[in-house]
Amino acid sequence: MSTTSKVVLGVSVVLTLSTVAAVHLNQSWDRQVTRSVPSRAGLNANSKARRLHEGVVRDLERLERKKENLRLLEEQRTLTAQLEAERQRRQTG
Repeated sequence: MSTTSKVVLGVSVVLTLSTVAAVHLNQSWDRQVTRSVPSRAGLNANSKARRLHEGVVRDLERLERKKENLRLLEEQRTLTAQLEAERQRRQTG
């Protein structure tokens, strides 16, 4: 293995490990702040928790809209099939 490839491998390993460690530490810090802050204080923690909750609510609303759109699409397909059948009957009858 050449020196260049060893350096590239080493740098990529260090960057990967530092990224994983940073994400882990950030999550741990967020959990500690969220747990340790009383409900009246710590606007940042409450704000972050509220934003996370709002994200979940938006996702649920998006899923409901998707279900409704799929239901409407199926209804349109049924109506289209009925219309085509009616046209066939009129053409043959």
